[in-house]
Amino acid sequence: MARLQGKIAIITGAAQGMGEAHARRFIAEGAKVILTDVKEEKGAALVNELGENAIFLKHNVASAEDWATVVAKAEDTFGPVNVLVNNAGITMAKSILQITEEEYRRIVDINQISVFLGMKSVIPSMQKVGGGSIVNISSINGLVGGAIGYTDTKFAVRGMTKAAAMECTHYGIRVNSVHPGVIATPMVVQEDTKAAVEEFAKHIPLKRVAQPEEVTNLVLYLASDESSYSTGAEFIVDGGITAI
Repeated sequence: MARLQGKIAIITGAAQGMGEAHARRFIAEGAKVILTDVKEEKGAALVNELGENAIFLKHNVASAEDWATVVAKAEDTFGPVNVLVNNAGITMAKSILQITEEEYRRIVDINQISVFLGMKSVIPSMQKVGGGSIVNISSINGLVGGAIGYTDTKFAVRGMTKAAAMECTHYGIRVNSVHPGVIATPMVVQEDTKAAVEEFAKHIPLKRVAQPEEVTNLVLYLASDESSYSTGAEFIVDGGITAI
């Protein structure tokens, strides 16, 4: 039996990279998936490929109104949601002296506020079916230091996950965070960062960056009933870098 048979999942930032990998695997494992992103053309093309068990919605993850629309559309199309993957996020490599207030607020909106809004919007849908699983994508920079703004928000995702997990046990909802290291996504391997990433990979104990599908394997486990006793926890997929 498929590992996500009967599951209805929302995945944000699903038009490319890790989100796309999650969506492809979820469909293959029997889920019905609502893919959301701001990249409308890529998202629509992916859904066309994935077939009738997938729909795409253009979605500003920092908008409560957009979240309400996404959940309503999910319920109208497939039924109440029982899996949420808060995957959307951006990065920025500026120092505290370089980053502007506007830039800082933008990264907080997309990386942090979106996770709060996603959980707040989806929990009532999950309550209708007696439970569910929320997977918040943080980063190893939610465990160790990194760039200002990005690190702050990823630590916040880790904290929100624990707070929500404690509250949501009463609803049969599990909440966990995933902490990827360096993953070969478009955001990471673009031309202006490719050389730096390749150099950094030499210092990873496994001596390589990960493929998105390697993170998907962990997200799939948390979305499925196989992880029924896991909540409020951090799951790390980083090639050993945080063990150094």
